[in-house]
Amino acid sequence: MPIMISPTAFQKMAHPEGEYATARAASAAGTVMTLSSWATSSVEEVASTGPGIRFFQLYVYKDRKVVEQLVRRAEKAGFKAIALTVDTPRLGRREADIKNRFVLPPGLTLKNFEGLNLGTMDQANDSGLASYVAGQIDRTLSWKDVKWLQSITTMPILVKGVITVHSGAAGIIVSNHGARQLDYVPATISALEEVVTAAQGRIPVYLDGGVRRGTDVFKALALGASGVFIGRPVVFALAAEGEAGVRNVLRMMREEFELTMALGGCTKLSDITRNHIFTEGDRLGRPLPRM
Repeated sequence: MPIMISPTAFQKMAHPEGEYATARAASAAGTVMTLSSWATSSVEEVASTGPGIRFFQLYVYKDRKVVEQLVRRAEKAGFKAIALTVDTPRLGRREADIKNRFVLPPGLTLKNFEGLNLGTMDQANDSGLASYVAGQIDRTLSWKDVKWLQSITTMPILVKGVITVHSGAAGIIVSNHGARQLDYVPATISALEEVVTAAQGRIPVYLDGGVRRGTDVFKALALGASGVFIGRPVVFALAAEGEAGVRNVLRMMREEFELTMALGGCTKLSDITRNHIFTEGDRLGRPLPRM
């Protein structure tokens, strides 16, 4: 199904089984799980849960040797693609984190970085996470770094965090980081069609963010997305019912999407076209692109 799981960090804060439960639920649903590099379970631990299609989310760190080690470990563990997050040269102003001086609770760590000498998320004056990002993430990230990543792995690289036209990757994930990076950025569904039009079918374009119903999936596909990623619904379900909750939310999404297809007269994904959706731009008299 074209409904996949976004990378969300620190899942053991939501449930003791964290990423293990999410991985098993995604495998049972036959869909993709994207593991956050800031997971509370390592790539090897997630791979040990059994078969499944998994992507690995990655930031580019100042220490490129650390990046290379992470990529090689993910590849060895059977992960199928890299989701390179490009919208976090600095962490957005997360006021709740600042107020609470957010750090990981005792007993939880960034499992993928154990033994890599990348420092810890120590208590800080504002947010331990913000301080960690400032100290470790490379703010000079550019297209040359994407080319470098392509040189060290056979996995395709999906660029995540794009809301305007770009090129140079194996795929694009249109994302605004859950609207937590920069206030007033457009909703990803509003930015999707511009990116799809620019891609011209040369690479797949996916939507991340704001998907809460099967109808949202249908809208994204009608605007040209190859699929969608969901994050918050998975974490909410994980917190409520663990693995069973994630299985349920994926089942509900699939059933809602199938119902929308049926009522929209679509028997297969390729039947979903631009003619099935009417946008604000259409109301303002902009021409309707035909996919």
